[in-house]
Amino acid sequence: MASLGEEAEQEPLLGHSIPGSREWDIIETEEHYKSRWRSIRILYLTMFLSSVGFSIVIMSIWPYLQKIDQTADASFLGWVIASFSLGQMVASPIFGLWSNYRPRKEPLTVSIFISVAANCLYAYVQVPASHNKYYMLVARGLVGFGAGNVAVIRSYIAGATSLQERTSSMANTSACQALGFILGPVFQTCFALIGEKGVTWDTIKLQINMYTAPVLLGAFLGILNIILILTVLREHRVDDTGRQCKNINFEEASTDEVQVPQGNIDQVAVVATNVLFFVILFIFALFETIVTPLTMDMYAWTREQAVLYDGIILAALGVEAVIIFMGIKLLSQKVGERAILLGGLIVVWVGFFILLPWGHQFPKIQWEDLHNNSIPNTTFGEIIITLWKIPREDHNEGPTGCPVEQAWCLYTPMIHLAQFLTSAVLIGIGYPSCNVMSYTLYSKILGPKPQGMYMGWLTASGSAARILGPVFISEVYAAWGPRWAFSLVCGVVLLTITLLGVVYRRLIAFSVRHGRIQE
Repeated sequence: MASLGEEAEQEPLLGHSIPGSREWDIIETEEHYKSRWRSIRILYLTMFLSSVGFSIVIMSIWPYLQKIDQTADASFLGWVIASFSLGQMVASPIFGLWSNYRPRKEPLTVSIFISVAANCLYAYVQVPASHNKYYMLVARGLVGFGAGNVAVIRSYIAGATSLQERTSSMANTSACQALGFILGPVFQTCFALIGEKGVTWDTIKLQINMYTAPVLLGAFLGILNIILILTVLREHRVDDTGRQCKNINFEEASTDEVQVPQGNIDQVAVVATNVLFFVILFIFALFETIVTPLTMDMYAWTREQAVLYDGIILAALGVEAVIIFMGIKLLSQKVGERAILLGGLIVVWVGFFILLPWGHQFPKIQWEDLHNNSIPNTTFGEIIITLWKIPREDHNEGPTGCPVEQAWCLYTPMIHLAQFLTSAVLIGIGYPSCNVMSYTLYSKILGPKPQGMYMGWLTASGSAARILGPVFISEVYAAWGPRWAFSLVCGVVLLTITLLGVVYRRLIAFSVRHGRIQE
């Protein structure tokens, strides 16, 4: 993963400086340069481990919840899943503000320690005699709270890179995050070999099984991460041209060395970028949510088939995203970040437009009441639940198809498999493009000023989107079907494209806006 930053490291830091100018007077030494990129790479690793911490248990939460507390239902599962994003939404501005005034080691170390403690709590949720489901809720919420350090990571990388290096570094960060989401379920699958019973360490009442081993690994990696941050990470800040700056985050900084950037941040561009980022995360969160119920309804897949096939599709989209993150660094140098963001939104709109049902072929109707074996028009938790359902021992999956309880099944044409796969590929291209470009543009709009608090709000808006997206799509899909659901999504994307067109000229770097650098 260290090699991800090599391309960015080869780029010149001072641009078109001339001898005798202010830029020429402040040259980055080789030692400082190596230290800066070592620190950035440590934060790449931190981002990777943070996303692994979320995804490594995502496929086993439901069976574990059923095992530890028989009173837990699908509705409560929805709260357990949402608690991660709720915790991150609350923590992001807090850690971001903290990082503006203190060394970034402090919020990073504290946040990772919270995640380690939360993972340990998750491993012990079966020990109490009652209310076990609430302990799991708290554990996942605290893991999300610890993941609020994403704001600190992105603000550090934004402040430690020049404009030339920024897009590449942000793409690397997003690639590490995507890799974490891809590999987390893979690790979980490996631990499934331990089985439900596993082994018990009676002295400390610790049961190590397929549910607890992943979080214990996460806790161990978190401790290693803390050690690396304390020993390797150094505070670095450069301005948009690559000149070394000093600020409060430098332990050795003195007041006469601090460089205070002049000029105001374009708050309209800041708010617009937050809205754009919210919509981007909202759209992908609802797509991830609807994949399983949609394929079960349209193609009469069993639960087991849906988990397998949809898991393969989502994993393929993750690999596609990593490739996009890597390729986008080269493309942005030719067409610019704003054009890629606009193009990505257009591709996403086309993807959802293709998902609209057409024709005269209808899905297979499921006439028998399955009692939660499919996805009725109930709660978000019951829609997500199909990802964790374990087939019964007799392997009787029951009737399949579109449940008759969903009235739209009787008159809505089916979405063909080729239609669905084409849409998935297009959304898999558009989403990562929009994701990394929105972060990159946001960091450039903020300029060399401390970005912790602003990055905290951006991360919080993304967390809110991951909460609201699944709720929105589950309610609309269950009540009105895919035609209305995806038509509304197309409308939201179209409004977002319009917003981007309105603020397009304002989405420029801080230094470009104030005439210090030519665009």
